[in-house]
Formats: sequence, structure tokens, C-alpha cells
Amino acid sequence: MIVVTGATGKLGTLVVEGLINQVPVEEIAVVVRDAAKAARFGGLGVEVRQADYDDPASLADAFREGEKVLLISGSEVGQRVPQHKAVVDAAKAAGVALLAYTSILGGPAADFELAREHQITERYLIDSGIPYVLLRNGWYHENYTEAIGQSLATGGLLTSTTEGAAVASASRADFAAAAVAVLTGDGHVNAEYELSGDQAWTFEEFTAEATRRLGKELPLNRVTPETHRGILEGAGLPGTLVPILVGVDDAISRGLLATRTGDLARLIGRPTTPVAEAIAQGVKTV
Repeated sequence: MIVVTGATGKLGTLVVEGLINQVPVEEIAVVVRDAAKAARFGGLGVEVRQADYDDPASLADAFREGEKVLLISGSEVGQRVPQHKAVVDAAKAAGVALLAYTSILGGPAADFELAREHQITERYLIDSGIPYVLLRNGWYHENYTEAIGQSLATGGLLTSTTEGAAVASASRADFAAAAVAVLTGDGHVNAEYELSGDQAWTFEEFTAEATRRLGKELPLNRVTPETHRGILEGAGLPGTLVPILVGVDDAISRGLLATRTGDLARLIGRPTTPVAEAIAQGVKTV
């Protein structure tokens, strides 16, 4: 069996859909907090197992001996370390054959706040002795393209990156395809993949392409980190999230999310999705 946790999220949904196209549906299981949200998969024959990252006892029956598991990182920043540890512990107790984890580009070298929980999880997983795969995902195109409408409404794409700072992003579907390749293929035990897009783009290039696609200007609103922090705080974002977002832009300015190794394209067997394609999709919702 191949088991996907967090399977009703945006990435998890794409992974399960990809698996359905690759392996017999009776060999797929999902672990979800709300079984009702996975009803579509259950109707197709996928086994639905209900468990909660925040309830270690519920994870005791989430996995079986010999299974391949994809641990999709939790979305609750600040809570992810205990959540992930609970999954790793349950997977180890069950005797799974492989645990793949969606980490962050750069792994131990990613010296910004958003990476810390991933780094702790990586070390815990490696030390557990479970055969593992680290899928160090870079930035998704959709982090920006899904917010084009909001950026227009608030006066432009807000960033505190330096001029010319670049991001080697890829589509969420690309990262999902990489997970599917690892879960269905061989030769990935204890591998660490740095996953990013084939091309890096600048914010100047992004807004120019969005402007062309929109037929009206999407301004680039570049501010200092201090101003950025104040704008986010004024927008009512949680205090713990503000320094993380500003820290990401600092990491981008230092080139940490422009890394290109080719790992993602090699895993999925094709070039990664160009950002222009994602922008074209993003403007359709504006």
C-alpha cells in the first residue's frame, strides 16, 4: 500500500490523483483528519483512514507494516514539530518500508525561520531509522499566482526582496508528480532531493508577465523589511507569521530560493512548468 497523509489539502489531492493514474486504486490509502472531505477518494476505491496529527493515539492504526508513506508537512506553523514527530513515531511502530517527507529547499542550509520546523523533522526522521526520502520542495508558483487578484486590489505585488532577487519556483502539480515518482519507483531509499524549477524569475519579470496577461498593470510594490513588517501587522496577520513572511523575502534576496539542481525535472521526467503558464492560469480567476 501507498499511504498519503494530509491527502485533502491542495498538494495531497494532486498526489492522490497522480497515484490513481499510476497504480491500482486498491493499493492507495489516505490518512485524513476529516473523512468526509475524502469521500470522493473513498468513492473511487481508495482506503480512507481517519487520524489527526494532533492526536498521536489516533495515528496508532494509520499505518501498516511494509507500506510506503508520504508525510505531507502540516500547515500550522509553530505546531508542526510535535505533529510530524507523532507521525514518524507511528510509522516506525508500524514498521513501514519507506517514509517520504515534504521538506524545504536547502534542508539544513536553509537559514530562515520557515525552515526550522522542517530541519527538526528531517533530523528526527533520519534518527528514527526508518528508510526515508526527503523531498525538499522549493517555492510553488501558486504562492504568487493565486494572489494576483489580491495584489491588484491592494496596490501591487508586495515584496521586501532586493532588486533582481529571483525565485526558481515550480507548479504545485510538479512537486506532486515528484512525490508520485518516488512512491511508485525504486532506488529512492535514504535519498535527499532538492526540488525547484528549471528557471528562476525575478519579481520584475513576474509583474511584467502578469501585466501583459491582465491587460492592465500589476505594480511591483517593493518596500523595506521594516515597512513590510508594518504592512503585514496592519493587515491583521498573526504576530508569529509576520517575521516568517518577511524572513522568506530576505532568504529570496540572498538567493536561497533560486537554487536549481535539476532534481525535480529528473524525477518527473519532463521540464518543470514555466511560471508564465501559472500566471496565465492565475489571471483567469481575477
